[in-house]
Amino acid sequence: MTRKPTLEQTYFKCRSHLVRVIASIVKSDDVEDIVQDTFIKSYEAGLKREIKFERTYMLKTARNLALNHVARACEQKNQSLDDLENLPSDLTSKSLESQVESKERFLNFCRATNTLSVEVKRVFLLKKVYGMSQKDIADHIGLSESTVEKHVAKGLLQCSLYLQQIVNSDKEKTASVVKYSEAVIK
Repeated sequence: MTRKPTLEQTYFKCRSHLVRVIASIVKSDDVEDIVQDTFIKSYEAGLKREIKFERTYMLKTARNLALNHVARACEQKNQSLDDLENLPSDLTSKSLESQVESKERFLNFCRATNTLSVEVKRVFLLKKVYGMSQKDIADHIGLSESTVEKHVAKGLLQCSLYLQQIVNSDKEKTASVVKYSEAVIK
């Protein structure tokens, strides 16, 4: 039991040196944890047996704990890279591409409907998204069926034009990227 006070005194005397040793091996975020682990491991060892050179023992313990910490971190990084090779089939590039394309098409559809007037938008969405009949829409909103039909047609036309502009814009962007790439290659 007489080892406990001297081990604590040695720890406090060489603590700054322990911090420097550990900081030279690991990131600064982990230094304090390893310093505390060093004291705990040294204290536990001191309870089991006499440690003649306490400072040296703590420095070696600190160094080993820091090296083990780095090794575990590298192992975790390598493991996470290995996990990427075994991705579930729903995250493969083809299905991921189709999911992104689907979301992009939906986003473009939403943008297209936002260009419509409020009345046309309401009728158009009830017809195309909710699948209501023209008669049900007319009854629900209080318009004539011919007005509902005109709003649906107007919505279709305006959305088609908007989406066509996006397609043309994308083609122009692609063409300019191709031209730029060809110029860089030459």
